[in-house]
Amino acid sequence: MSSSWNSVGLEVLYQVIGWIAFAAWSFSFYPQVVLNYKRKSVVGLNFDFLVLNLTKHSSYLIYNAALFFSPVIQKQYHDKFGDKEMIPVAANDVAFSVHAVTLTAFTLSQVLIYERGNQKVSKVCISITAVVSTAAIVCLIVAWPKSNWLWLIDVFNTIQVLMTAIKYIPQAVLNFRRKSTIGWSIGNILLDLTGGVLNFGQMGVQSIDQNTLVNFYGNIGKTLLSLEVVFFDVIFIIQHYVLYPVKRDENGKAIISERVAPLIRPLDKPEEDSV
Repeated sequence: MSSSWNSVGLEVLYQVIGWIAFAAWSFSFYPQVVLNYKRKSVVGLNFDFLVLNLTKHSSYLIYNAALFFSPVIQKQYHDKFGDKEMIPVAANDVAFSVHAVTLTAFTLSQVLIYERGNQKVSKVCISITAVVSTAAIVCLIVAWPKSNWLWLIDVFNTIQVLMTAIKYIPQAVLNFRRKSTIGWSIGNILLDLTGGVLNFGQMGVQSIDQNTLVNFYGNIGKTLLSLEVVFFDVIFIIQHYVLYPVKRDENGKAIISERVAPLIRPLDKPEEDSV
């Protein structure tokens, strides 16, 4: 028998925090989508970030959905960590992953239809994605004969942790090189940070109720995800508000064209006249 909640109050708090985290993380995708639509441009949004983000969220979806829905994998989890331990994946985790994959794919579709200057997906990103995909297929082949499904989804959980650590770096570097965060939505970051803090808090509530830390290391991917999100979001907040603040004119409107044009138009002179 799997463990049940000892406190109804903590169970309710767990669900409330989880769904608020879901809302924050889910809404964090929309500021960038809206910004791209308004500008009719994706310049300033790093394409490597999008590709790595899609790889990350796809891996996380596989982990969350498999552990949440599969009785076979849940049994393997209990065999490993004990029958009294709760499954460390909540419904809001699955819902978020589905939404994240959908919105990331949609944002990638915007890259195909909007102005993107001379930006493109790097060979390094393509190589990383290819290596990760190949590794996942190899692990599937290894796990299949003995039905080591818990081990397999742990591999996908590890992939999402690595992708989370890697995906933010190209955007941070792009902001540094441009000395600007124009084109990169800070609304996305603020909501992302909120979700990361709440996600960690949700795990803390479960840990307090069960008087154990198993849920932290039993789902180490979720734990590391929260810590990584907070770390990188703080970096982006510093870049946006401290290092590269948006300049505004006397009417309070952001000066965008002067900051962006030198980056995207040097080899595209005919387009300058039409802007």
